[in-house]
Amino acid sequence: MNLHEIKNNFDLVNSVDWEMTPEEAIALHLEWGPLRSQIYYNSRDNDNETVYFVINTWNNPPILTLVRRKGFDSEELGDFRLPKKLEAEFLAGIGQYKGVYAVEGKVRDWLKKTLEV
Repeated sequence: MNLHEIKNNFDLVNSVDWEMTPEEAIALHLEWGPLRSQIYYNSRDNDNETVYFVINTWNNPPILTLVRRKGFDSEELGDFRLPKKLEAEFLAGIGQYKGVYAVEGKVRDWLKKTLEV
């Protein structure tokens, strides 16, 4: 799935949790650690679904991924490159460290603008 297809899938775009982090997704679905609110604790079950974006920097170039997580299952719905300038700013901001990061700041702003959210 590419960004244009995502943009035109209103149900999918509307289901994106823009505040979800990789850590919270694991905590919510695999029950490891704290969550941002008690409401999330009360909604933990295998039918709960979360859709969110992450940036994976384990490989070069970093990849923006749309993830759907339901219970113990995780599905990557699409992988995307960031614009070169934004990619460089993001990498500088994290000190070039390897990992899986939440979509925040300029990256989230660019993504929301691209998807017309």
